[in-house]
Amino acid sequence: MRVGIIGCGTAGAAAAIALARAGCQVDVLERVAEPGPVGAGIMLQPTGQAVLARLGLLDEVAARGAPIDRLFLRTRGGRTLADLRYTAIEPTWRAFGIHRGVLFEALHRAASTEPHVAVRTGCDVRSLRRDGAHTYAIAAAADHGPFDLVVIADGAQSALRGHVMPRARDTAYPWGALWFVTEDRERAFSGELYQVAHGARRLYGALPTGLGPRGDAPIVSLFWSLAARDHDAWRAGGLDAWKRDVLAMDPRIAPVLDAITAPEQVTFARYRDVRVPRVHDDRVVLVGDAAHATSPQLGQGANLALLDALALADCVAATPDDVPGALAAFARVRRRHVGYYQRMARWLTPLFQHHSRVLGWMRDVTFPIANAIPPLRRHMVRTMAGVALGFSPRRLELPSRVG
Repeated sequence: MRVGIIGCGTAGAAAAIALARAGCQVDVLERVAEPGPVGAGIMLQPTGQAVLARLGLLDEVAARGAPIDRLFLRTRGGRTLADLRYTAIEPTWRAFGIHRGVLFEALHRAASTEPHVAVRTGCDVRSLRRDGAHTYAIAAAADHGPFDLVVIADGAQSALRGHVMPRARDTAYPWGALWFVTEDRERAFSGELYQVAHGARRLYGALPTGLGPRGDAPIVSLFWSLAARDHDAWRAGGLDAWKRDVLAMDPRIAPVLDAITAPEQVTFARYRDVRVPRVHDDRVVLVGDAAHATSPQLGQGANLALLDALALADCVAATPDDVPGALAAFARVRRRHVGYYQRMARWLTPLFQHHSRVLGWMRDVTFPIANAIPPLRRHMVRTMAGVALGFSPRRLELPSRVG
């Protein structure tokens, strides 16, 4: 089977590796001419770890990550809202805070050296052309194909999603976050994702982010919630007042703030909510953020993408002569898990990013109650770990076979 993958991010690169090992000939078509490590800190949950372990990449990635044993959330006044520890459901589980570039480099290197994978950069694919059972990817310089299967993995702002699902909905969230990554040589931050909320309008977080793609100094990622409409005003208002607000949340962050001398050093990331009625047609399938981008409130984006990639390869391997059947099976396998996390992100995000005072008050009342009740706390941990399938005690079975 010849497979074309559009995009060499997390979902695309992982799918290339897994599909090649399932017996496919894979062409990866990447828009960027010289892709490299970019981004800030992300959480590699037990789900994503299981996929990387099967691909033989977990040790490499985890070695540059920072172990995360818990999520701690409090109000600016010091009241604990949630203290969630992975050991509540599995004694050996933990997450890793990693720089997105570390994951990118590991996956890109593995895909580029995998037999039966060809990574082609500078291919800005903007449309698809069907010819019977074959599909061609149309770029400015050349057509690529024919492919028996096309995997669209070009991210939340996919240029090709509409070719599969014209009725897809792609909505920009009214809020986003400021991000800054720098060294933490004093290791002031370790072992936890630390968050402080003040109403629903202010959310501060610090994530230990390991060693990063370069260098040997530990780094930390700072994030600060901000409405998109306020970004220009934030840039124009100077840094001093903002830094005072951040320090009021967490005085430990002072050395990080000292490293910020201009607004241009801080990245503003705005998020998207993508909904598609189906993730596939007979020969084309959407994976990762192209299929189900959400707010990063639950920290699951990269993990969902990795699970998509492996599930797709397993379904193709099970029915290599029936592409439509394999894609239908893939959709069934991923529907419940992905649907739960999409719903939870939509429900939870307004509790942390909204102009309403009522929503922040509701969170501050309900979260401590849920945190104090063991069954509810365990469910919150299952959700954090990426293994929840809904509100029942059932959880996702992690992939374990070695590829």
